[in-house]
Amino acid sequence: MESNSAVGKNWDDVRNEIFTPGEIAESDLRVALIGEIIKARQEMGISQKRLEELSGVKQPVIARMEKGYTSPQLDTILKVLAALGKTLAVVPLPEKQ
Repeated sequence: MESNSAVGKNWDDVRNEIFTPGEIAESDLRVALIGEIIKARQEMGISQKRLEELSGVKQPVIARMEKGYTSPQLDTILKVLAALGKTLAVVPLPEKQ
């Protein structure tokens, strides 16, 4: 009898069994975007509270977004990015080989 146990498997193998390629791509993009927001805020040397003042997005919302606890609305992301002097760009995804 074959077991579906995750013991002894690496995360990529388990992730590929549990999630669709689309879900994986979406998750990877979300992690990259939030990572860039955190990086930009830290490079500017500003706190989440100061980012609240600049963006109008409440600090607890910023904290939850940075920790990955929520999936923020697009307008929230755009407000935060604008306050950081950033924007979103629509570009082709790199081709998988």
